[in-house]
Amino acid sequence: MGQELPAESKVMDPKSDREADEFLAWALEQLQFRWAGFRKVRKQVHKRIRKRVVELGLEDLASYRRFLKSKPEEWNILDSLCRITISRFCRGKGVFQRLGREVLPELASSVRERRDRTLWCWSAGCASGEEPHSLRILWELEVHPRFPDLDLRIIATDMDPVLLERAEKAVYPASSFRDAPPDWLRKAFEIKAKHYILRPEFKEGIELRQQDIRRGIPRELFDLVLCRNLVFTYFAESVQTRVLEEVVGRLRPGGFVLIGEHEALPEGRAGLLPHRGAAGLYRKK
Repeated sequence: MGQELPAESKVMDPKSDREADEFLAWALEQLQFRWAGFRKVRKQVHKRIRKRVVELGLEDLASYRRFLKSKPEEWNILDSLCRITISRFCRGKGVFQRLGREVLPELASSVRERRDRTLWCWSAGCASGEEPHSLRILWELEVHPRFPDLDLRIIATDMDPVLLERAEKAVYPASSFRDAPPDWLRKAFEIKAKHYILRPEFKEGIELRQQDIRRGIPRELFDLVLCRNLVFTYFAESVQTRVLEEVVGRLRPGGFVLIGEHEALPEGRAGLLPHRGAAGLYRKK
């Protein structure tokens, strides 16, 4: 007889790849995710789940499925294992160039026309804060000098408290800046021990909130909503439709919604029009 395999070896058996896909597809449906969004990253999620099975001392994924049925609180942990985080400053250079050159100035002009002083933005799924901080730096360095009488307020939400804590500290490795303009590092950051620390003035006007977009969205009215590479990639179509309706309901007339360049909105678009051929950019009628 062969030597008895340890629990981790059993879970990592090559034959389990198909079983892992089947388990993940089943779990994603329960969590209001969609399988299509996870195809390219499923191996990463498989690895996390297998590690969790070993931690619990379970034999295989079938045992884990039974465990989930007997311990409903475990679903919260499984949910966290299925989250995919890819975040860096100015992710998608062309996107931020358009924001600085066109979108933010147009919105700032609209704010003035309605005799207001504040431009409101929401960064959904902000992770470690690279997106809202990029928006703030862009505003301060390129747009605010043209509109010195206006303020920018950013609500940044994520469901992961660990990531929000990192966003609050705003300390980043050099790898976070491969898409960022070089002068940003000099103007907006201090360098200590090979890490970049965001200067306090570039944190102003950003409010970080823990929020699961499947359960609700901020109640403020917004001029710009950034919801990139999150809802319209990973969540079930029913969630996509509901979130889009809620987002449009909180968007001012003429406001913008920005999604991922390779994402698509649910059919109907809930009163949004593609904006001047820019991938992922929509404007409310």
